[in-house]
Amino acid sequence: MSQTFEQQVLELLPRLRRFAIGLAGSNADGDDLCQMTIERALTRRDQWQEGTRLDSWMYRIMRNIFIDEKRSGARRSQTFVDEEAGLSVGSDGAQEAHVELTMVDRAMQQLPEDQREAVLLVMVEGYAYKEAAEIVGCPVGTLNSRLVRGRDALLELLSEEAP
Repeated sequence: MSQTFEQQVLELLPRLRRFAIGLAGSNADGDDLCQMTIERALTRRDQWQEGTRLDSWMYRIMRNIFIDEKRSGARRSQTFVDEEAGLSVGSDGAQEAHVELTMVDRAMQQLPEDQREAVLLVMVEGYAYKEAAEIVGCPVGTLNSRLVRGRDALLELLSEEAP
């Protein structure tokens, strides 16, 4: 028995959210981007062809929405502190891991958008170079170049922040 379109979308949700947060740079903006992506996918599900990769189709939708939002300059209001900031008070000793993740996130946000996309798709999401290139709409060689430059820049940024 094959899954319904909606069930397949639900299975992709954690990966879509992770990619959205990586692109948008914050949980709140990432959640908004993820929600817009799912809404667009559901309203345009007739454009998806059965038998093709749903994840690639949805990543392209997300990337296009992100680019459109960035171009339109529609900025959402920012809070002074992330809503998750209160969750770490009195945590179970995972502060060092939290600091490291914060450093990685800060460094990722300093990468140019095309390099950040390549790093997120290949190194975080685990896509093959060819699939990632299809998602962002560039040749594999271009994606490889962006990935190498992004990875090198990320390593350099992280070494600068190391104590």
